[in-house]
Amino acid sequence: MKVAVTGCTGDVGKRVVIVALKQGHSVVGIDLAPRDRESSAHPDYKFVQADLRSYDETLDAIRGCDGVVQLAGVRWPADYAATTHNTNVTITWNVLRAAAELGINRVAQASSVNVITLVFSVQPQFKYFPIDENHPAEPDEPYGLSKLICEIQADAIVRRYPSMRVASIRLHWSVPTRETATRDDPARRAKDLWGWVQEDSGAEAFLLAVLGENGKWSGHEVFFVAAPIIATNEDTMELKERFWPDVPIRDGHDLSGRKGFFDCSKAERLLDWVHRVP
Repeated sequence: MKVAVTGCTGDVGKRVVIVALKQGHSVVGIDLAPRDRESSAHPDYKFVQADLRSYDETLDAIRGCDGVVQLAGVRWPADYAATTHNTNVTITWNVLRAAAELGINRVAQASSVNVITLVFSVQPQFKYFPIDENHPAEPDEPYGLSKLICEIQADAIVRRYPSMRVASIRLHWSVPTRETATRDDPARRAKDLWGWVQEDSGAEAFLLAVLGENGKWSGHEVFFVAAPIIATNEDTMELKERFWPDVPIRDGHDLSGRKGFFDCSKAERLLDWVHRVP
């Protein structure tokens, strides 16, 4: 298949491009930043420099592709004012609407674990552990809000274009190894629940959402994608009691050992995604 990867020069975008090419797909990398030299020499890779805040440029950039992995945007709140919010919301709508117009029915877009009140918030508000897709999404900052709006946009696009299938991937911190995300002082990562995802495994989730045809889902679905173990060498229950003693644990679940605070069973069930560590 021919896959468009927007934000292809970013940390996650680079890995999606590399994994897609290794799987034998052709890739159109799209970004406002200059091309990434690492993939440019591959015969199945084409780079397009485009400003996806422009709808017309977005249409031209993804034309002829079979699916889109939408990663372009700003990945933190920056000044906590308007740029991050407006950029992310505009780009994602342009990609979704352009895909619909062009008959591209498979899209995976970058959402974030920050749709819940997490690391960028004033104070996280966790209702239960482990956190799944039913957990309330109540961001109080522009980055998380922009990602939540992008999910609402996906709901709207599939209502209008029911042949489309859109996955919003709520990705955690994408890193090469668990050691990269581990900190000696666990208090430094308490607000993001010591989460992480191995970068190529996270990339695979996006590609499974676009390229997979297992018949298990349709329309728009959201998926948490995080490693099943935390990025610290302490016990998960000890951390919970130290930092989040009042948060209940869902029936039928336990956080023994170093189990993660995010329940990614939906991605495993519907996408056939399994966290892999090379």
